[in-house]
Amino acid sequence: MDQTEVKFLEQVIYLPYRWAMGPVFTRFFEEFKKKKIMGTRCPKCNRVLVPARMFCPRCFVDTKEWVQVSDKGVIRTWALITFKYSGQPIQPPYITGLIDLDGAHVGFLHCIGGTDLTDLENVKKTIKIGGRVQARWREKPQGNILDIEYFEPIQK
Repeated sequence: MDQTEVKFLEQVIYLPYRWAMGPVFTRFFEEFKKKKIMGTRCPKCNRVLVPARMFCPRCFVDTKEWVQVSDKGVIRTWALITFKYSGQPIQPPYITGLIDLDGAHVGFLHCIGGTDLTDLENVKKTIKIGGRVQARWREKPQGNILDIEYFEPIQK
């Protein structure tokens, strides 16, 4: 193979899609209209899965029992997003985090807000692994993931 320069072709690809949510995600998001977070319980390992799932990915058994979990939880990990990429639901900067909701046994990925992101030292003091957060709900929920605007730190 010779040492010729590699050339690149750059294009923007627009890919619209339509996704059938199915009965489980449909109910999960319908409950958001009531400002409720629902999960499904695995009958074998007893874990509560949020977002709700049709089957337990650990045990491979169907989940039929619905369980309401809290809209409060603990930050497991977080990241400050400062760059733009395709498909972002909001414009940077923002914080995304994995939240262990009270009553659920798996992390829930969502935005963490309510903090001035221009002061990084303050962000590090306010957004902490192990810190408690609570969902800030949209005033008029529409039945989608953005009905929770973000999770905000609970001040002690």
